[in-house]
Amino acid sequence: MVVRQYNEELKYLEKMSPYCWKIKMGFQPNMKVEGVFYVNSTLEKLMLDELKNACRPGMTGGFLPGVKQIANVAALPGIVGKSIGLPDIHSGYGFAIGNMAAFDMADPTSIVSPGGVGFDINCGVRLLRTNLHEKDVQPIKEQLAQSLFDHIPVGVGSKGIIPMNARDLEEALEMGMDWSLREGYVWAEDKEHCEEYGRLLNADPSKVSLRAKKRGLPQLGTLGAGNHYAEIQVVDEIYDKYAAGKMGIERLGQVCVMIHSGSRGFGHQVATDALVQMEKAMKRDQIETNDRQLACARINSVEGQDYLKAMAAAANFAWVNRSSMTFLTRQAFAKQFKMAPDDLDMHVIYDVSHNIAKVEEHIVDGKPRTLLVHRKGSTRAFPPHHPLIPVDYQLTGQPVLIGGTMGTCSYVLTGTHQGMTETFGSTCHGAGRALSRAKSRRNLDYKEVLTKLEGLGISIRVASPKLVMEEAPESYKNVTDVVNTCHAAGISKKTVKLRPIAVIKG
Repeated sequence: MVVRQYNEELKYLEKMSPYCWKIKMGFQPNMKVEGVFYVNSTLEKLMLDELKNACRPGMTGGFLPGVKQIANVAALPGIVGKSIGLPDIHSGYGFAIGNMAAFDMADPTSIVSPGGVGFDINCGVRLLRTNLHEKDVQPIKEQLAQSLFDHIPVGVGSKGIIPMNARDLEEALEMGMDWSLREGYVWAEDKEHCEEYGRLLNADPSKVSLRAKKRGLPQLGTLGAGNHYAEIQVVDEIYDKYAAGKMGIERLGQVCVMIHSGSRGFGHQVATDALVQMEKAMKRDQIETNDRQLACARINSVEGQDYLKAMAAAANFAWVNRSSMTFLTRQAFAKQFKMAPDDLDMHVIYDVSHNIAKVEEHIVDGKPRTLLVHRKGSTRAFPPHHPLIPVDYQLTGQPVLIGGTMGTCSYVLTGTHQGMTETFGSTCHGAGRALSRAKSRRNLDYKEVLTKLEGLGISIRVASPKLVMEEAPESYKNVTDVVNTCHAAGISKKTVKLRPIAVIKG
């Protein structure tokens, strides 16, 4: 294979605005649509340096640079619009993380690709508010952090404390948050403030392997490891008073809790199982892709439908998982403050997914089309008046939760009409890695990272020191750069900034 020189590669890239670049057809073979990626000047350098690095002689193996991955996705059958890279984009399996793409359901050649959803199906973020102020929490911050750490099982092999047997699991996979509601783990209004009301209706547990169920059974109600966390945060800035008020965020210093987790080993197994089936389907249906990590199947094939039903079951698992941790969080707070969670106003502001594929209606070339929208490391961000967002947010647009990295701020954004037309109602999902996990472990010392967090007044509880280095803020892009790019590009709007005062990690 001929490796093009960096200056040759650049001929295919064009800067459209200070925040948006176009990837022209021909950058990778068989592109059916153009690619775009959103960056500001700092993120642009990271993106282009990654490409430059990949052009050096002998640079083979590992993931392709993000720009190439966006272009390879643009070559998949049935893609419409553009293959879109969001500002937190970085290399991933098949699709880059932070790459979204939509496929026309009416086109018989259209595909679904597990690489476009990710291994942690319905990894997502949930934000709870409270009526507490920072000054109420500071005196007992350490005890509260410890209480949260004691209540929520964390770490790689952690086991859930929500009682589950095989039959409960089947029901949870089918019912999603309706199961949590029936079992008394959530409040009825929690569902209202959750993407898809916490349940994908096409879930079919019979399409999930026994191995996946075995892995999932002990893990319900656990945080897991990696970049997952529960954080006690305080409101640091309010950019849009009206939208924040609709979310119940009234003042600076107000205490919130953010939970970031997904479908654990269950979702990972569902993805792994599907990839094996799809390799066979690709041979049978003669589907060609630029990268074998983009294994896929026609949406309407048996393999495509089986994956979508199993993926929906994994998405439901993740919603039940975050709901179970909401229950445990409310308990931890109630114990510390000796008040009922209801009296502490511990309502769910919103719960969003950022690793999922969903059937949605969008306007393409002036016509309404039914699309299968893959969002991997990207968040749905629907505008005001969209029928799929809760009544409370009809005038402001859907809340979008953007988790920062350990020790840095997080944001709440809202969806915009411009995002609906440019990015199929999608925006960024977090900071996005700048260093690989291995590089982070080599370059950083965990004691230094912990001392730095302490200096910032952040209590931390973590199950593994190795993880501290992998998840240190230095390993990530600057979340403020990412969010400001989305805001400036008009694809979502800044509403609230939150800073952490206590972090719980696996």
